[in-house]
Amino acid sequence: MKKLTLLGDITPAQFLRDYWHKKPLLIRQAVPGFKPLLDFKALAELAKLDHVESRLVSQAGGHWTMQQGPLASLPSLKQKQWSLLVQGANLHSADADALLRQFRFLPDARLDDLMVSFATDGGGVGPHFDSYDVFLLQGQGKRHWRIGAQQDLSLIDGLPLKILSNFTPDEEFTLEPGDMLYLPPHYAHDGVAIGDCQTYSIGFRSPSFQELGEAFLQFMADSIDLPGIYSDPDLKATSKPAEIPRDMLSVITEEMNKVRFTEEDVTIFLGEHLSEPKHNVFFTPLAKPLTVGRFTQAAHKKGVVLSRKTLMLYRGKNVFINGESFAIGRADKTALETLANDRALDGAAVALASDDVMEALYTWYQDGWLELA
Repeated sequence: MKKLTLLGDITPAQFLRDYWHKKPLLIRQAVPGFKPLLDFKALAELAKLDHVESRLVSQAGGHWTMQQGPLASLPSLKQKQWSLLVQGANLHSADADALLRQFRFLPDARLDDLMVSFATDGGGVGPHFDSYDVFLLQGQGKRHWRIGAQQDLSLIDGLPLKILSNFTPDEEFTLEPGDMLYLPPHYAHDGVAIGDCQTYSIGFRSPSFQELGEAFLQFMADSIDLPGIYSDPDLKATSKPAEIPRDMLSVITEEMNKVRFTEEDVTIFLGEHLSEPKHNVFFTPLAKPLTVGRFTQAAHKKGVVLSRKTLMLYRGKNVFINGESFAIGRADKTALETLANDRALDGAAVALASDDVMEALYTWYQDGWLELA
């Protein structure tokens, strides 16, 4: 695997071996000549939308405030010490999406989104830690970072933000446009803007096992098959009517233990769960889609690309797209895996696709899940 400027001229394998989940990495000019992908006006417009997650964080005299979006207005750019954070910028900007995709040397199942943080001089969100890995790419101006591998992750009570109560940094850096800092989970950090600045945060999904367990049991509820009803033909009279009978407990425990979960069950659950769009992501079906014949002709010529909002994964014989799953045959495997990995199929590949794949592509096109290239 080739070396990446994005990783400081080391290979992804070296990065994963030496840094991932282990220690920070400062990369000067990870993206040489990097320019902001969204200007302040564009970020402010996104923050006004109710389907975009945004926050306004301000500090004055040691007092912190946070306002959740949508944000109808923002403080003056002349005012210091405030930050605007816009989640999921990759869903609304082709350039932001392209930046996020540069990190696909890591699985899509882990890659989350691109957050843009705009801050005026002195702005930040205080010393904190994240429960996931993060790459912090400087996009505009400068930001001074202090970081530390402290074990004490206790927080200050009574604040609207999760700010560390005893932040003890052991390293500090000033990042300029194109510089990037990687931090593993639970690594304490504090970034403060030097003048107006933008920082692009590439975050990763780290669902808790509790969250996955609860979702999995809900997913499996319709799959459990336990025929029969409880009966006790040998029931004996009791002098303790309020006590649950031992035999009843034993019989029902035996029946419950017949519930078994297979790796295939977990595969289908995980694929659907991880490809499910977030609550604020919506697709708009085409008002006037091409007929299936015209779509097929155009797709054979131009190819197709997945929508920025579409999440497509696969494992074995199963393909998952936007929370739905289906099994595929060997004949369709190459085309659909290519579409998932490359997020596109060229015209020649589409022309070789089976009728089943073409039917799926047309349905996804109508639903807004993919587009003609």
